[in-house]
Amino acid sequence: MENQDVFTARDGGEMGRDGCTSSSQRVRLNVQDKLVVMDNGMVQVTVSKPEGFITGIKYNGISNLLEVRNEEFDRGYWDLVWSEAGSAGTTGTDDRMNATKFDVIVENDEQVEISFTRMWDSSKEGTMVPLNIDKRFVMLRNCSGFYSYGIYEHSGEWPAFNLPQTRIVFKLRKDKFKYMAVGDNRQRCMPLPDDRLPGRGQPLATPEAVLLVNPVEPEFKGEVDDKYQYSCENKDLQVHGWICFDPPVGFWQITPSNEFRSGGLLKQNLTSHVGPITLAMFLSAHYGGEDLVLKLAPGEPWKKVFGPVFFYLNCASKADDPLKLWDDAKEQMLSEVQSWPYAFPASEEYQTSDQRGYVSGKLMIQDRYISETLIPANGAYVGLAPPGEVGSWQTEVKGYQLWTKADSDGYFSINNVRTGDYYIYAWVPCYVGDYRNDGAIIVTPGCQVDVGDLVYEPPRDGPTLWEIGIPDRSAAEFYVPDPDPKYINRLYLNHPDKFRQYGLWERYTELYPDNDLIYTIDASDYRKDWFFAQVPR
Repeated sequence: MENQDVFTARDGGEMGRDGCTSSSQRVRLNVQDKLVVMDNGMVQVTVSKPEGFITGIKYNGISNLLEVRNEEFDRGYWDLVWSEAGSAGTTGTDDRMNATKFDVIVENDEQVEISFTRMWDSSKEGTMVPLNIDKRFVMLRNCSGFYSYGIYEHSGEWPAFNLPQTRIVFKLRKDKFKYMAVGDNRQRCMPLPDDRLPGRGQPLATPEAVLLVNPVEPEFKGEVDDKYQYSCENKDLQVHGWICFDPPVGFWQITPSNEFRSGGLLKQNLTSHVGPITLAMFLSAHYGGEDLVLKLAPGEPWKKVFGPVFFYLNCASKADDPLKLWDDAKEQMLSEVQSWPYAFPASEEYQTSDQRGYVSGKLMIQDRYISETLIPANGAYVGLAPPGEVGSWQTEVKGYQLWTKADSDGYFSINNVRTGDYYIYAWVPCYVGDYRNDGAIIVTPGCQVDVGDLVYEPPRDGPTLWEIGIPDRSAAEFYVPDPDPKYINRLYLNHPDKFRQYGLWERYTELYPDNDLIYTIDASDYRKDWFFAQVPR
């Protein structure tokens, strides 16, 4: 970041003019009877022992960034939702994954890595998720933040079960963190959690949506608060978080890779929302329903590493613009992405760069109704995902996915691929359908696989006679109505994402009370005459 008044993470311990906490001291670990403290002189993180809940984060003179009014198990934690095999739906039993054993994995001047584990207990079948769980926390020297990753394992001898969701949750102090940012044009001051309570908030059609009728701060009166309004596609979901103005401090969740997320690049996931709450979503059935629930069959072994993800803290001088903390967080995100895969995780289940492979090739399009020659798949999204049917990457939840974007000539390269068997999948903006190669790509440590020229033939039975919209997996080009004035989020007024406003499904019947839309080829304009969503009456 150009402005030197803002402290960034990896500055070698230099002290900026802002007075932010900075240190080049070694990383220290203080193990007590009921808690563990990691401290590198810049950030101090307290974790309950042996449960593995983060109860405190001390930074830049703030004794605890987390909500001290909450119980210690309700501040910073991993959790999951599970149900027994055969259960329908996307809900189940919430589990904060209380660990039962604590271990020090790495302890030296440069790094501390600690582990909180819970092993499957067959005597608790039916009341405990059949998984071995290992939650890891890592602190590095001269690093303004900390990392976390988890290893889940299911033996083939254990009961089958469903896993609709798992994530990391942080609940920050509501008296400090009032400004939220999930994108350059998606940031604002936020209501308080109190505003959602009965008397201040009126429940709407979904439990997550509340109309603020008597908020603590009158500026929010008449607005809708709904955590789903701040969702984001995985491909764009790399950094989000909160800013405290006094003192100017940022708390950011950075995800450097999509490889461990479920559902592929287009899967929408929750980010941050009123609380103030910040989420690192790894697996969820949101927006996809039961197709995105991980279901393990009897006798099916499974193991997966989620993360590491980075929780980054930054600060600024009181004379500086606190919103520049967002710009700094974006720069830190780019640094984390360039550092992936990380070299520091100590688990043998996490593969470092020398244990991974490389896949490259060229994707061309064969469409004789457009051109007699092959067309380069310019801008195609090309990915590796577990073997499955065409398009199965969209509902794939058990393995790893790695994606890239082809250049203007259709060339692509996917670096640092975890070992395993994959199919190549792709979709090309402005072309209908999905590509999938016929044979598995086997990735071994250090391999360099060149798949050569791949040819995608989009499905068609003849020349295009007419087309409504653009086949780019987005409805942004269609008509999105203004919301009912009674149900607005001011952030999305005159905003390209106004489709996120609450209650737009009801606008269809209001706008077309007597008949469904009729689109007349060569006369209608899809930008005005075609509703962005297929809405039932």
